[in-house]
Amino acid sequence: MSEKVEEVQKEKMRGKFGGTFPVRLVSDFKKSQEYYRDVLGCEISNWGHVTRDDMTVILQQAVSPDDVRPNAISKKRSDYPTDWEGPDHGWDSFVHVEWNDLDLIVEEVRSKGGIITVEPFENSHGRWEFRNAHLSDLDGYNIVLGAMRERVLV
Repeated sequence: MSEKVEEVQKEKMRGKFGGTFPVRLVSDFKKSQEYYRDVLGCEISNWGHVTRDDMTVILQQAVSPDDVRPNAISKKRSDYPTDWEGPDHGWDSFVHVEWNDLDLIVEEVRSKGGIITVEPFENSHGRWEFRNAHLSDLDGYNIVLGAMRERVLV
């Protein structure tokens, strides 16, 4: 059997990863479910899944409030493919949204008393421009809403 055929067969035998769901240890399971449902517009299940469109997060009750640990800010890097060196805030989830949906979501969350930790902003690096905003849940987990599109050079 040729090496090329063996390589293709190995590739076909490779298992496929499915969707990924971040897991959050929360200080108060019921209050967290209510926040995700009432403020972020998610459907909730007794399993702890909170889902809106293509975003799913799994909530689990922490044994102790000390176990709740949102991500800290990451170290800046100079080896990204563009001049971006990394985020200015800790990220716990990055949720892709459509360019024009970002403001709609932020205003919806704001109108329901949600926590907007970073107001929408625009920037660019490389051939891309992006818009981000940061939401927070009751335990301080940072949910980054991110939209990007290729820059139109004039």
